[in-house]
Amino acid sequence: MNKIALFVDVQNIYYTCRQAFGRQFDYHKLWQRIGYEGEIVTANAYAIARQDDGQRKFQDALRHIGFEVKLKPFIQRADGSAKGDWDVGITIDIMDIAQQVDTVILLSGDGDFDLLLQKVTEKYGVTTHVYGVQELTANSLIRSASHFHPIEQDLLK
Repeated sequence: MNKIALFVDVQNIYYTCRQAFGRQFDYHKLWQRIGYEGEIVTANAYAIARQDDGQRKFQDALRHIGFEVKLKPFIQRADGSAKGDWDVGITIDIMDIAQQVDTVILLSGDGDFDLLLQKVTEKYGVTTHVYGVQELTANSLIRSASHFHPIEQDLLK
């Protein structure tokens, strides 16, 4: 059976779906779709810890579906900008699991992950899939994946 590791850059998916469609991504539909392709052995959702009820409910819903939710504190800088980036954490987790699975699925449009996908394909022979909003996903990320799946209406709430 195809062993699948699933990784979600929650902030990226939230903002790109909102910008492109004005709607939210449906993680339950994604889980069902991927479940038909094999056994999901790892599923991580990387998010920012904002202490409000809406975020807690969303994170609980992800856990109920089957995701491990990894949280990083929300940092507000003195100049008003904010920081909350999971790129290194996602990279480490993918590198750690890649030799134990057949397929790595990443939900993100961030081009910073292109070298990561190339590396795990070359080093471990895994098949990589990227789900992202087509017009908001870096071309380098699309090219680096074995398969690109544009997020469209069927994966939205």
